[in-house]
Amino acid sequence: GPCTECSCSSGKEPDKDPSHTKKKENGDPLCVPKIFFGTRTHKQITQISRELKRTAYSCVPMTILSSRDYTCIHPVVSNSSNRNEMCVELLEGKHGKSCSYYHGVHKLSEHHTQQPVYQAWDIEDLVSLGRKLRACPYFAARELMVGADIVFCPYNYLLDPQIRDSMDIKLKDQIVILDEAHNIEDCARESVSYGVSESQLRAAREELDFMVSNSIRQKHHEPLQAVCCSLI
Repeated sequence: GPCTECSCSSGKEPDKDPSHTKKKENGDPLCVPKIFFGTRTHKQITQISRELKRTAYSCVPMTILSSRDYTCIHPVVSNSSNRNEMCVELLEGKHGKSCSYYHGVHKLSEHHTQQPVYQAWDIEDLVSLGRKLRACPYFAARELMVGADIVFCPYNYLLDPQIRDSMDIKLKDQIVILDEAHNIEDCARESVSYGVSESQLRAAREELDFMVSNSIRQKHHEPLQAVCCSLI
């Protein structure tokens, strides 16, 4: 029989609106959800993006969210052990220097959005193009998320609330697919865990001892002091 979603079911003329934007019953535009595809490792993202190229959906707008460890191309920052901190310092211009690659982000994002036929890509493709255009792949991938239908990323980008906020990932009313989801429990545990050394605990206890002995917010500091002592 005739389908129920298009004009053939009622014999009406086809919709002349080129955008074919569907609307809810109350008249508000219906938002098409994004697909967030989470994997355990960056290597798996590369494998999945390559498989996407082989399907009929290789032309669907997509992006890959990854860390600066994989996408930073700044000659100094990329060879540093604390890429995140150095990147932030450059963006804030703390030492009177800035990142020219960051200011060229639009070149990279526009290159993908203006392609006549959109093709799936992986991190290596984006980094290679970023070097060619002297544009930052890390921030370009984040910009491409706005128009992407599929967003690939590691598990923790979806599970860790701090990373979600920093990446501006909104999961409400979106589709989330988790590959090899039996690893989710460990990833979730890591997202809310924090490691401290014994020397850090001893330093914290000394400061808390000082606070308590000087009657500074004792009801707040005494429980913390007890926790430090028990852990030590």
